Amino acid sequence: MLGDLNERVTRSKVTSIAGFAHSAFVASFEPKDIGHALSDSNWVNAMHEELENFERNQVWVLVEPPPACNPIGTKWVFKNKQGEDGLVVRNKARLVAQGFCQKEGIDFEETFAPVARLEAIRIFLAFAASKGFKVFQMDVKSAFLNGFIEEEVYVKQPPGFENPKFPNRVYKLQKALYGLKQAPRAWYDRLKTFLLAQGFKMGCVDKTLFLMRSGTDFLLVQIYVDDIIFGGSSHALVSKFSEQMSREFEMSMMGELQFFLGLQIKQTPQGTFVHQAKYTRDLLRKFDMSDLSPQPTPISTSTALDEDLDGEAVDQKEYRSMIGSLLYLTATRPDIQFGVCLCARYQASPRTSHRQVVKRIFRYLKFTPEFGLWYSADSSLVLVGFSDADFGGCRLDRKSTSGTCQFLGTSLVSWSSRKQASVALSSTEAEYVAAASCCSQILWMKQTLQDYGLSFGRVPIFVDNMSAISIAKNPVLHSRTKHIDIRFHFLRDNHERGHIDLIHVPSERQTADILTKPLEQDTFARLRGELGVCYPF
Repeated sequence: MLGDLNERVTRSKVTSIAGFAHSAFVASFEPKDIGHALSDSNWVNAMHEELENFERNQVWVLVEPPPACNPIGTKWVFKNKQGEDGLVVRNKARLVAQGFCQKEGIDFEETFAPVARLEAIRIFLAFAASKGFKVFQMDVKSAFLNGFIEEEVYVKQPPGFENPKFPNRVYKLQKALYGLKQAPRAWYDRLKTFLLAQGFKMGCVDKTLFLMRSGTDFLLVQIYVDDIIFGGSSHALVSKFSEQMSREFEMSMMGELQFFLGLQIKQTPQGTFVHQAKYTRDLLRKFDMSDLSPQPTPISTSTALDEDLDGEAVDQKEYRSMIGSLLYLTATRPDIQFGVCLCARYQASPRTSHRQVVKRIFRYLKFTPEFGLWYSADSSLVLVGFSDADFGGCRLDRKSTSGTCQFLGTSLVSWSSRKQASVALSSTEAEYVAAASCCSQILWMKQTLQDYGLSFGRVPIFVDNMSAISIAKNPVLHSRTKHIDIRFHFLRDNHERGHIDLIHVPSERQTADILTKPLEQDTFARLRGELGVCYPF
């Protein structure tokens, strides 16, 4: 088969570089099409390497097409892999199936595969920092090619590499191919089966978390598709796991965790710093905002957005691109969460006034490009929540905004700023609904942290509205509460069961206030520091 591949490269007039399997150089451009790629030796090597992976993993078999066969097309996808410094470190050519041609019940059945939530990743990093162990990462090479598929699936031969002796034949898949609807599920099932066979236990709530205990030592593994992070209290367990994975799968990257899902991670004996400084600088360049004058806050206290139907319309595509890019940045920047979510409400018909507020957020990013989350090694593992609401803050429909944040000790691991689903008739109701949302997240975190060996009694939720606390503690339904949707009364139920404890906190000490409204510079800076958003240590 490898001889056939060389022959196909020869037919593409690149015989002189077909055997140049591992170039010391990488191409800085990404090809527009297969013809463009075949003109550069580095990309030919990348495609050749991909097809060799198929052979080693026994992904497919070349067969005569069966009667009434409608093979799925294949396509080359070219991508430059960049390092933390933004430099191109690898040319990656991926052969993908055109899964949009698949038909349910014929060539695929179940497709769902668990994916780790960002909150779960942050909990993992905060726990590791508190326990004082290093976190490592590994990347399984062509991970989806390891997943077995049960359906009978046929694909066309890869463009530019058709077999000259059997040009009309098709490939019958034995394992998953990137682009297939069932590929993520097949890979997850393969990896899960392997880990369970090695003695790991799967998380009860988070199905992407796997744990192994050996006496007092433990090993934690968190999966995000084909990216795996792991760490533990025992160097022997970490080394053993690394060796097991290397024997079972071909690894393309392994080492101390530094760059994961676009997040930059710096681990020190004092703690872990998680940030997106490179992504922030790239955003400023992408939207031509690098020369803006900086601002100390992301949104002015005088800002009051509405539809502004008389205002001048702006480029909808650019506006939505800005919002989408900023939303990803909120993975480590809760200080811009409220401003970004406020501007996101006007994506259907953005105006100049809306774009000006987005521009103000970029000015703030120019002022704080290096900011990120600090997870201290001295942090305790106590779960705490804060809940706040801005009553009737939305000028469109007068719905309130809920702001919640959850800490593991001093480490902020979860937060949200969200407009409530219904109009609140009082500030008490708005605060009560926000507290119910915070309670829901706290319950999920309590269950997740049980897999880490942590158990909690009553988890405190700090609320700055005494009436909302009284409603949660008072079992009597009366005229002031009967209009509140019954689904929010689970807050009262969980208080009675001892899962949470609502505690009053003065408004000036309400940390979640930063997620509900624009604030003055001094107040904003103080609350930002309480969230753990700071310059790198």
